[in-house]
Amino acid sequence: MADAAAQPAPPALPVTFRPTRTRAVLLGAGLAIFVTITAIALLLDLHPGERISFVCTAVLLSSVLVLLSRPKVVADEAGVTVVNLTRTRRLAWAQIVRVNLRPGDPWVFLDLSDGTSLPVLGIQPGVAKARAIGDARALRALAEARGSGAKEH
Repeated sequence: MADAAAQPAPPALPVTFRPTRTRAVLLGAGLAIFVTITAIALLLDLHPGERISFVCTAVLLSSVLVLLSRPKVVADEAGVTVVNLTRTRRLAWAQIVRVNLRPGDPWVFLDLSDGTSLPVLGIQPGVAKARAIGDARALRALAEARGSGAKEH
């Protein structure tokens, strides 16, 4: 009975988990970098080619920060979509064996039925540790209720 009270109820689907504070900081910094470097390029007495190189540098730096802000996890009735920096992977609930967030981990890891582990950068305890722990617990509850970790008795 006490064990059932300790288990959180799975959230309503669909649900998206993402590090919102980190995302806001990265996107804000990307915008600030772009505006600052572009303004400097326009204010300095530069040749057109030099100005273009300044703006291209601003775009490149801002693009890296946008890429870093991309991670998220979307859970729906059919499974989970994990969006990391450059890859998106769709998993059926049955493929997820366990959801792990151990002390010191930089993000959640999913143990998969094929024996591999998938990092989930969309749940990171770095800036908002309590929220990340809550998100990991919610994803774990969903995986246990719907996936191969579900009790089949």
